Amino acid sequence: MENSVPSTRSATRSPALPAPRDVLRLLKPITWFPPMWAFMCGAVSSGAGLDGRWWFVAGGVLLAGPLVCGTSQAVNDWFDRHVDAINEPDRPIPSGRIPGRWGLYIALIMSVISAGIGWLLGPIVFVAALVGLAFAWAYSAPPFRFKQSGMVGPLVCGLTYEGLSWFTGATVMLGAMPAKEVVFVLFFYSLGAHGIMVLNDFKAVEGDRQSGFTSLPVVMGVEAAARFACTTMAVNQIVVIALLALWGFGWSALIVTASLIAQIAAMPTLIRDPAGKAPWYNGVGVTLYVLGMLAAALGLGGYI
Repeated sequence: MENSVPSTRSATRSPALPAPRDVLRLLKPITWFPPMWAFMCGAVSSGAGLDGRWWFVAGGVLLAGPLVCGTSQAVNDWFDRHVDAINEPDRPIPSGRIPGRWGLYIALIMSVISAGIGWLLGPIVFVAALVGLAFAWAYSAPPFRFKQSGMVGPLVCGLTYEGLSWFTGATVMLGAMPAKEVVFVLFFYSLGAHGIMVLNDFKAVEGDRQSGFTSLPVVMGVEAAARFACTTMAVNQIVVIALLALWGFGWSALIVTASLIAQIAAMPTLIRDPAGKAPWYNGVGVTLYVLGMLAAALGLGGYI
């Protein structure tokens, strides 16, 4: 009886519409930075000027961050609502601050808006937006639910958060397909981002194990998964360095090399305590990784 009273009161107080602050929390603004940064790298790597394209750039930033990435967060929280009710009951949907089926409605509305903005930015960006939205839904929603796989889930995130956003940035600036050199670099940085996504799994090893998610820390163990993540990030950056040097972008290759050396110096600390040091490495190693992305983009764009 005691347990039923709070739930009844909570239900009667639940608003018909979610408050804007709760919708914003559902869309997780902190997650918008990686795709927005990758979009910026894409714009820089194109080598095109901003003259006459300010509105396209603004629309592309909106599309990469708040819209497509925000949609992915809403979709994820809706399909994880039962798990979150156990592990994180204070999140907007399980707490009731996003009532009824509003979590699903928000995800659908955001998808339509994202597709509309993509259409306004041109046919190539429109297709890229549709691909991003398809992966956003397939990552969390059945029957695919890519997030359940420790290999496929991080790969999808890396390819969309980094690669697709970079591609969109370059395309918005050029109004056409980017150069093959840009495509190669964004592809390998996307593959390297697989390791970054694995780092996010260390904070929820026990919850993933109980929920049946086969994240790499669950399947491989935390130390082996940390080594795999570090190797994935390093190897793909080595490929990027080699390509930049081969194409004559010497300064970019040198800066990315310096960034990688600093990352490698920090990796033993992560490997000794993956669960405890993953947030620290996100602040140090991942920051160096994305700065290397920018250095590569500056070279490709002819700025250094």
